[in-house]
Amino acid sequence: MRIVAGRHRGRSLTTPADLAVRPTADRTREALFNILTSGKLSDEGMKRLPGARVLDAFAGTGALGLEALSRGAEQATFMENYAPAIEICRANIAALGEGERAELLACDVLHPRPAPAACDLIFLDPPYNQGLAEQALASLRAAGWMAPDALVSVELMKSEPFALPAGFSELDARTYGKAKLIFLRFDG
Repeated sequence: MRIVAGRHRGRSLTTPADLAVRPTADRTREALFNILTSGKLSDEGMKRLPGARVLDAFAGTGALGLEALSRGAEQATFMENYAPAIEICRANIAALGEGERAELLACDVLHPRPAPAACDLIFLDPPYNQGLAEQALASLRAAGWMAPDALVSVELMKSEPFALPAGFSELDARTYGKAKLIFLRFDG
């Protein structure tokens, strides 16, 4: 797995040896960032990727947050509670020299600590078919992790149901292989 574009383009990321962590496929990640950088989802009040504060929830390897940093995000916070994934994410942050702009929180996304600052862009990539997306959105919202008009990217298995929570607007949805990406705006 590699960083697709930006200042770290082509740099390799450490991946897990087991199947407990499912990193977003390179092609899906490339499509996700093409959508984000194209401006198709931007409208009045929505901050674009350069300069954004990013939250990579259910971070796993940290690939989404690190891709955002590579492409100009100002700061990224990574949330993960699986110990082997925490170590991989920490190693990937260090390998790219992003320790100054990255914060790794060893915590449960469903029970996050209060946010020190709200984020403009949230990547939510929960384990497939466990029904965690809606609960995670509610928990992060309650803890102050979402700035008004924040853009949220939710990755689910394409057959997995998703009920749009109150306070969010669906902007777009796309399918890539086994994955489904749903783009939301936090209307807070």
